[in-house]
Amino acid sequence: MKRVDIVKWVATIVQLIGYGLTGLNVVPWNVLAFVVGIALWFAVGVMWKDRAIMVVHLGAFISLVGGYLNS
Repeated sequence: MKRVDIVKWVATIVQLIGYGLTGLNVVPWNVLAFVVGIALWFAVGVMWKDRAIMVVHLGAFISLVGGYLNS
């Protein structure tokens, strides 16, 4: 398995954990999981040289952190 595939699957699992923690209202661990997942997916975008993946995860990061800091 390629390194990018490993990062992609770890990112997916971390994101799913973040969704689960959100559903259980486990704050701030859900936000931390999402930040890690977003960072890993951003890294996948860099490895693939896929700007769309990088932009959407940069936007997600800004929205998530901004919302968390505003709450």
